Amino acid sequence: MNTLYPLKFKPLFREKPWGGRKLENVLGLDAGDMPNCGEAWVLSGVLENETVVANGFLEGNELNELIAVYMDDLVGGKVYDKYKNEFPILVKFIDATEYLSIQVHPNDELARKRGLGNGKSEMWYIIDAGKDAELISGFNKKVTQKTYLDHLKEDTLKEILNVEKVSAGDIFEMPAGRVHAIGPRILLAEIQQTSDVTYRIFDWDRVDAKGKPRDLHTDEALEAIDFDVHESYRTAYGRVKNQSIKVVDAPYFTTNILHLDKAISKDYDELDSFVIFTCVQGSLRVKYPEGELMLNMGECLLVPNVVKTIELHPSTESKLLETFIL
Repeated sequence: MNTLYPLKFKPLFREKPWGGRKLENVLGLDAGDMPNCGEAWVLSGVLENETVVANGFLEGNELNELIAVYMDDLVGGKVYDKYKNEFPILVKFIDATEYLSIQVHPNDELARKRGLGNGKSEMWYIIDAGKDAELISGFNKKVTQKTYLDHLKEDTLKEILNVEKVSAGDIFEMPAGRVHAIGPRILLAEIQQTSDVTYRIFDWDRVDAKGKPRDLHTDEALEAIDFDVHESYRTAYGRVKNQSIKVVDAPYFTTNILHLDKAISKDYDELDSFVIFTCVQGSLRVKYPEGELMLNMGECLLVPNVVKTIELHPSTESKLLETFIL
């Protein structure tokens, strides 16, 4: 059997009514003639939406197929024992020219009770944000279910939601149950549990190509929503260069940020997990024991569990999201 190596994947593109052109113009991704490309799934094990390898002798193989063959060599022993042949992390880039729907995702317990597999907790890294760009995360005051439903009925839901002004470099953790929406003029990287379960609460009275409003999931969402108010919704982190700075420490994944202006080495000998590098700025050479490759802004790289040493050589000042499971 040939030796495993760091893997790139071919993105899957999704047209959305709120999508734009930043995935192409800023990240350099090729969505073809898709006029409103809202999402690029750059690493996915979602069934029937699996990304395929783009480099090396494994080119053309789907992600979950590789797990079935390489098992813990690819993902790590604890990860394989828990998730078997389903890759547990989904990585996307999202470009919003309008507000996305106000939505919420169920946690694992509720999703499995409803026969939906995993719940969906996620995080956002803001790559680019226009003037006065904003997003919604949680509530701005304590509300009851009745108050929430009254505002929903009266189309005044945004009055009780927490609105955050955003700029490039901001990070937001979105645990399952938190009501949220990405706002206009935002380009971001999203790292989440492998799940495509979304309960749409409000869609700004948008209609589809046939003039029909999109489905809402008012009843399904009600049990999923976390109505608590939190002290802070934005993730604070140290802006230190050339070392891993932890920004999300969740049961489903850990994510660090790496801001590089010089070469560094990484040793994963004590880590029983794959590592995902998601490039959100710049470009760099990634060296591993058997070779090297380039990683550019808008790409992600899956480093198998058996690859324990990596060197990162930035060509320009670069930023990576470093994700794994503890």
